[in-house]
Amino acid sequence: MDLTLTPELADFQQEVRTWFDEHVVGEFARHRGVGVSWDAEAFDVRLAWDRELASGGWLCMGWPKEYGGRNASVDEQLIYQLEYARADPPFRATTQGQDLFGPTLLAFGTPEQKARFLPPITRVEQLWGQGFSEPGNGSDLAGLRTRARRDGDRWVIDGQKVWTSHGGFADWLYVLCRTDPEAPRHRGISMLLVPADQPGVEIRPIRNMLGGDDFCEVFFNAATTAADLVVGEVNQGWGVAMGALGTERGTTLLGDHLRIQHEVDAMIEAARSQGRTPSAALRRDLVRAWTEARIMEWNGRRLMTAIKGRGIDATVQASLSKVFASSAHIRMGETAMRALDVAAEVVGDEYQLNRLQQVFLGSRSESIFGGTTQIQLNVLAERTLGLPREPRLA
Repeated sequence: MDLTLTPELADFQQEVRTWFDEHVVGEFARHRGVGVSWDAEAFDVRLAWDRELASGGWLCMGWPKEYGGRNASVDEQLIYQLEYARADPPFRATTQGQDLFGPTLLAFGTPEQKARFLPPITRVEQLWGQGFSEPGNGSDLAGLRTRARRDGDRWVIDGQKVWTSHGGFADWLYVLCRTDPEAPRHRGISMLLVPADQPGVEIRPIRNMLGGDDFCEVFFNAATTAADLVVGEVNQGWGVAMGALGTERGTTLLGDHLRIQHEVDAMIEAARSQGRTPSAALRRDLVRAWTEARIMEWNGRRLMTAIKGRGIDATVQASLSKVFASSAHIRMGETAMRALDVAAEVVGDEYQLNRLQQVFLGSRSESIFGGTTQIQLNVLAERTLGLPREPRLA
């Protein structure tokens, strides 16, 4: 991908950089890099940071202006992502609505749905949670059992979801439901928009290894939503869901490589600070971590090239980037613990973890969310390499 900047893009880059220099101060500067997709640390500070971004017009930049975006070009969005990672501010708290649900609604929603739900997302007035996975199914979304039946001018929903991202903070949930139980597995599924604050919705936080409760399980017991709050056609939700997951595996990874480079720099500094020469094995693994961070960077550039329609299948590149990044980040977390040496086993007051400890524990989930690594490898093998399909049980 050609990153040579035109004078206009260079001016835009300087505008972004100057804004971050002037606004990543005070409480935001003290929480640099805090919170990632698997952690709810300092959520209030991160939410305030999102509102700071919104006041500057820096959220959802690629969205149309009528919904609060800037109609930013792909190049401008790339520059922004890279400058964001360079500034290392707090991790945004409202990524579900901005990075996953919002683009899905832009692609599949009705004009009325877009006008109703997108502007509050860009203003950080509504938070969204994702209701896809279920107990016993995991990545097998086609096996979901949560049902929704039409009752006059509303849908009535019964079932259970698990690993609901940001569910405990959500005002609304976008939920995959089976709306035609007689249809084949990949059909008869619809995506419904469900208000979280109602008697028929019970949200139970799930505490993770980092001590956070970013994930939840959600129980629907005759929960309701309006009949017109279906994204896409009724019983055609499988394609909508795949669009949402493609976004999760793709564009949401674009700025991650620079964040991960910050982590690798911290590993190297930790190894240097031990007062002795690191072992040959640790030196080897630190070089590998540094190299893999650069590979993630180039995968991100390839993905941007694909998104711009330059001869590469964006779906394939997103899967490749996701598989490599999730596996490499787990290895990096293990290397980080060895770089910290005995300090890796010490936590702060009230189980406060440093950034590298967070990477070690939190990265374990990256091989699961957005589609498990095993599922992604099957998709790449069958749909990209043309290998025979894996045998299925009858």
